[in-house]
Amino acid sequence: MPEYTFILNGRQVTADVPEDVRLLWVLRDVLGVTGPKYGCGINVCKACTSHHNGKAFNPCSVPVKDIAPTDEITTIEGLPATVGEDLHPMQEAWLEHDVAQCGYCQPGQIMAAVAKVRQARAEGREIGDADLDEIRNICRCGTYFRIREAIRAGAEKM
Repeated sequence: MPEYTFILNGRQVTADVPEDVRLLWVLRDVLGVTGPKYGCGINVCKACTSHHNGKAFNPCSVPVKDIAPTDEITTIEGLPATVGEDLHPMQEAWLEHDVAQCGYCQPGQIMAAVAKVRQARAEGREIGDADLDEIRNICRCGTYFRIREAIRAGAEKM
């Protein structure tokens, strides 16, 4: 089998897997990184949202062969290191706003929120309602109001 090397949460990793294996399975089953959750496997629910070179993406829809050795993949486990803290400000906001119910969607929700805030800032603006509407991660528990409030609060601290 071919080997695929990339940067995961700040460290270089290598996986010996077939080229058509989706990155989500490499992360979870081969590398033991379980923050990105499996929900649908077809890029719809977004429970697996992570960052690929700083932008939100869904590893359930990307074959490992499409990841270059210099690509940086960040999952919820590596998010705090991006700010040098125990928790990222968005994770802290999640706790402060008591977002969690079942918690299954949280890693993907947080990763999508951080990427959206960074995108807005790169465009020279703060996150707004239209940005929040673009975050399409599914929450089966329906905590969308608290999610939106936590994103706003987290954005203020980022």
